[in-house]
Amino acid sequence: MSAWSTLALLVLAASCAAALDCSYETLLSHLKLSSSNDLLSIMRPVRNWTETTRVRLDMLLYGIIDVDEKSQTLTSHVWIQMIWNNDFLTWTPSQFCGIDRLAFPKSKLWVPDIIIQEDTSDTGSITASSFVTVYSTGLMQMYIRQRLTSTCTLDLYNFPFDTQSCEFTFQSMNFNAQSIMLGTISSDDFLSDTSEQIMVTRGEWKLESLEADKNMSTGRNSKPNQLIYQVKISRKPMLYIIIFIVPLLCLLFLDLTSFFIDEARGEKLSFKITVLLSISVLLLILKDMLPSTEDSLPLIASYCIGVFALVGFSVLEAMLVSFLIDVDKAKTARRPDNPRVEVDVAVEKQKEPVKDVDGVKLAEAQHLSEGDLMKLQEIRACQREVGKGDGGKPKPSCYGRAATIIDAVYFCFYVCTVGIFIAMMYVKWAPQGFFD
Repeated sequence: MSAWSTLALLVLAASCAAALDCSYETLLSHLKLSSSNDLLSIMRPVRNWTETTRVRLDMLLYGIIDVDEKSQTLTSHVWIQMIWNNDFLTWTPSQFCGIDRLAFPKSKLWVPDIIIQEDTSDTGSITASSFVTVYSTGLMQMYIRQRLTSTCTLDLYNFPFDTQSCEFTFQSMNFNAQSIMLGTISSDDFLSDTSEQIMVTRGEWKLESLEADKNMSTGRNSKPNQLIYQVKISRKPMLYIIIFIVPLLCLLFLDLTSFFIDEARGEKLSFKITVLLSISVLLLILKDMLPSTEDSLPLIASYCIGVFALVGFSVLEAMLVSFLIDVDKAKTARRPDNPRVEVDVAVEKQKEPVKDVDGVKLAEAQHLSEGDLMKLQEIRACQREVGKGDGGKPKPSCYGRAATIIDAVYFCFYVCTVGIFIAMMYVKWAPQGFFD
């Protein structure tokens, strides 16, 4: 090729490039977007109305802000990407200096009216760009970031070892399945892994999975097509174990040890009542945690009620034993075979105090009659007989023996009941990850 031919090609290329207009204005004019075009904003972007517009979207979790058990709501930070095709907005990038995308105000274009059924948040929590990205192939792309407060039916039976599953149902407000078909962009594994990596705020929750479930609806007069994202989260229970479950268990064992406190000192009953009041305080804390709308009683509530009932019955048993011991003391003090009672009667008859109650110096009382001396000798013999086995203390009456038997039997029953109760809680909570 000669130098003149090369120069001619360069001049031809330069003239062609000069003929191309690389401004966005030319592209907008080509797409009929430079002037007001209401058809592009009110009409579904298909050339044949029987064609279905396929809208695909992805939802990622940026954070789990709050889970309100009482109002049954989940507050999260979500990022939503939505794409669809517009048959009227296509061009060849080589004809417009390689422009392959364009940002255009979405108020002038048709945008799918996709909503989340469970959404209860206000409009101020939505952060959406006022522009839509238009690609040369007719692909439309829009991003939405939102602080989403959604309703969620929470199952608190296994609290605080519960796993909650909340749904986000996407659907069109005005178009049925024949007009708009919803689908996903990415796989479930990609959504779960990406959400786990980008999540900033978790609180006491851990993301287990994020899956999409398509609820297909077909037919001209059918219901709107739905795309359901299912978010599964699990609670981190360590804090509740430390501040609630372990203290209750310690209080239960403290009540068990109270059986070794001497009943005669009067401290056993007061100690048990103190333990019962401590459990009542923990129950008040639990009341603020759990809602009153639960149909079934949560396991932790059953745990608290069981501990409270065990300690409550223990208090009643201590009251009964204390009453029987007091009756036994009163009966023993007034019993005729009590040596001290007989000595007091004899001394009262002579109106002269006797310093030695045990009868060591009774022979020195020369002014006593022979009958009184015989009686006092019998009393001393009775004292010796009684003092052989119990150190001089009178034998307990039937009330004292009944108190001892009741205390021993109830202690055995209490230990067995506590063991069965703890085993049942272990069987219930072990599958939920209590010992993980």
